[in-house]
Amino acid sequence: MSTSEAVTRGVRVQVQSQHAPERSNPASQQWFFLYTVTITNEGTETVQLVSRHWIITDGHGHVEEVRGPGVVGEQPVLRPGETFTYTSGCPLTTSLGTMEGTYQMVTGSGERFDAAIAAFILSEPYTVH
Repeated sequence: MSTSEAVTRGVRVQVQSQHAPERSNPASQQWFFLYTVTITNEGTETVQLVSRHWIITDGHGHVEEVRGPGVVGEQPVLRPGETFTYTSGCPLTTSLGTMEGTYQMVTGSGERFDAAIAAFILSEPYTVH
């Protein structure tokens, strides 16, 4: 299991990733990973997550960027002290990779900023790298 954590303007983003062997098929060069994100508003302003930008790099150095509205079909609003948690997944053609990115946030007053998602590892357990 890999973890990462970053804080931007009072928005804390924590991620835990793990290999999902039941959804992987190494013989076909298919690995699947789950990641759970916890977003906590430690600031003084209400914020809304409006979109995401992921940078996914596989073990061969191939980079894929994913952009889209919200996360798991939601655009959560977080008042000061509130937390939002979700789990999603990522397929790879290698047993090792990384993910990182940003969430595009907007404050109650309409100001936009990017909340960092620190890099975390996607790895099949017991793989030597």
